[in-house]
Amino acid sequence: MVEQQAGGPRRLRADAVRNRERVLEAAKEVFSQGGAGASLEAVAKRAGVGIGTLYRHFPAREDLFEAVYRREVEQLVDLAGQLQAETTATEALRRWLRANVEFIATKKGMTTALALAARSSPDLAAYSLDRLGKALGLLLERAISAGELRGDIAAEDLLRTLVGICYAHDRPGWQLKVLPLVDVLVDGLRRQS
Repeated sequence: MVEQQAGGPRRLRADAVRNRERVLEAAKEVFSQGGAGASLEAVAKRAGVGIGTLYRHFPAREDLFEAVYRREVEQLVDLAGQLQAETTATEALRRWLRANVEFIATKKGMTTALALAARSSPDLAAYSLDRLGKALGLLLERAISAGELRGDIAAEDLLRTLVGICYAHDRPGWQLKVLPLVDVLVDGLRRQS
């Protein structure tokens, strides 16, 4: 892990890396529950670090939002690779889409803040769409090649459909209503005999 400093990048100590990861995990939980207005003090408290430690890693609120977002994207990309090795093609796709529901819950909690972060980092949206689209594309192609799913839908369209389903629900606990819809979506992609 490298952190940018005035004289160039420097390597973080092991405890600093652990603190940073704890802050990111805590921020994900706090933001998905309390939205962008959730206090940074609540994040620090949940992470078990002082507010100074949080600000040392993330000098601006938007830095924290962007770091959480990018971390979530990378975790989903990694998950796609793991699922390809662990399970059947269609089940891998289903599990990956279900994991995206949690990612979208975090993202929904940070919508306003992510808009601010995107202004300072214009490649943020393109980065996530590219990374997630490629990961989903590999899972989808595997299921199509296995003859399990029909081949007339693009990964980007499937991703947009999932996002649309998630954003159509706005009441607390919406994720529990969306997960069965993910199953319906995947079942609807099955090749007809």
